[in-house]
Amino acid sequence: MNQQGVRWTADQVLALAPDAASRKAGSKLGAAGPWSETGSSTEGAVWGLCKGSGSKPYRTVVDTKGPAYQCSCPSRKFPCKHALGLLLLWAGPDGADGTVPEGRPPEWAEEWLSRRRERAAESEDQAGGTTAEAKGVDAEAARRRAERRAERATAGATELEQRLTDLLRGGLAGAEQAGYGMWEETARRMVDAQVPGLASRVQELGAIPGSGAGWPVRLLEECALLHLLDQAWLRREELPAPLAATVRTRLGLPTSAEGPPVRDRWLVLAQYDSAEAKLTTRRIWLYGAESGRTALLLSFGAAGRAPELSLPVGLALDAELTSYPGAGQLRAALGERFTPPEPTPLRPQGTGVADAAAAYGIALRDDPWLDSWPVTLRQVVPVRDEAGGDEGWQLADETGQLAVPLSDKAVSRPGLWKLVAISGGAPVTVFGECGHGGFTPLTAWPAGRGAEAISLS
Repeated sequence: MNQQGVRWTADQVLALAPDAASRKAGSKLGAAGPWSETGSSTEGAVWGLCKGSGSKPYRTVVDTKGPAYQCSCPSRKFPCKHALGLLLLWAGPDGADGTVPEGRPPEWAEEWLSRRRERAAESEDQAGGTTAEAKGVDAEAARRRAERRAERATAGATELEQRLTDLLRGGLAGAEQAGYGMWEETARRMVDAQVPGLASRVQELGAIPGSGAGWPVRLLEECALLHLLDQAWLRREELPAPLAATVRTRLGLPTSAEGPPVRDRWLVLAQYDSAEAKLTTRRIWLYGAESGRTALLLSFGAAGRAPELSLPVGLALDAELTSYPGAGQLRAALGERFTPPEPTPLRPQGTGVADAAAAYGIALRDDPWLDSWPVTLRQVVPVRDEAGGDEGWQLADETGQLAVPLSDKAVSRPGLWKLVAISGGAPVTVFGECGHGGFTPLTAWPAGRGAEAISLS
């Protein structure tokens, strides 16, 4: 990134888009036509003026070290279509030929870049200037808050146990007759108890009776997992510390990253968003070149806004990560970044289909409430699953003897057809999430040395 001519690919830029509409709109702006006074610097800045519907062009600047974005347009999306278009112009062959030349930022772009650097410096000074006395006061206040929240969580878990007991005593058929209202009211009670993890699981229970044939079995399974989580919290003093930390996480109680940071060259494996009514969660998977570790970064956006943290798939950055506590937990906090994301030939270490299933099983031992586990499958081919009907797909190994089914979520995504096209019947390397519902592919690397990562999400 810091070297002239080393630029992102179009796929890596589009992986930053907050949604499909932004991806489409940004692609239309990835040509030189609407742009003027574009430029880039070796410090990782890209800027330009984009002609819009008004009399004045929009001022757009991107700090690729974040990446971070600033645009004078009224959009609330990050990045907006203008930032995506500017990056596409900079990343594409036209940009490499001089359409986005290297130069010095104009005053308006330099002002924003300087403010970003000043804020970063102030944050470091504040972090370094905190006195031991202030830390002690903050720690005591945090301890009291944690105790009060734990009391509310215990009350919520106890109430939920009684609800589950009443359900099983009356029979599962009563759940279908009661409808969703019973679960909705219980979920609200869990929200009042400040245990959003329990509230979310209760809401999922409410949808099971209407999910089709076999719903009583699925409902009983989920009730058992919820009962296990309740009991784990109520008996948390008897649990090993890592498992107790996992239980706190599953209840949705706040935790902080702790322990020594790990510096590595982290490959961005995948990035995707999941939206709820009031919150958008962005998941970014990373792979450490030296440590061989896989880590998960979570970023959140409220009220329909896209999360700010965004890293292009297939690039690598030299940075520090600090892990969150918990048995089998892969979540980490992104610390100091020593380089911006840069193109790399790095690929994750792949595994076979059987080993991937075994890895998920081992992870369940540490976290029984786990839905999926990140794995990279090497040398697999997407093929129709004859047993699964017309809609069934699976990833088969080179021998054709072992295969993992694709999840329903994966089959319904356009990314499946992109994966099929990338493969063309030949083996590919695929990163994704392996769970009880099947495998969800997120990124693929075609056969051939130096092939670029292609996002499927």
